[in-house]
Amino acid sequence: MSFNLKALAVTIAIATGGSFLVVGLLNLAFPGYGVAFLQLGASLYPGYHGPDGFGSVIVVTLYGLVDGAVSGAILGWLYNRVAGQRASAA
Repeated sequence: MSFNLKALAVTIAIATGGSFLVVGLLNLAFPGYGVAFLQLGASLYPGYHGPDGFGSVIVVTLYGLVDGAVSGAILGWLYNRVAGQRASAA
């Protein structure tokens, strides 16, 4: 069995970007909510400096989408490589 790389990349991109979007919007509505999570984003993504307003939520969401897509594609590719080698060895 192998992963569909495009589907996995899109799924992880939506999950990563969506989580930053939801936490960022909740932080705007309830200051203090998810600050540690958003600070993690600030430590990972250049140009994002933490919860400063709606623009920063969009920036971290876009970073999360791109990061999730690249990570998902790499993870799926790696899984397919390892699973393919395991199937041929058995």
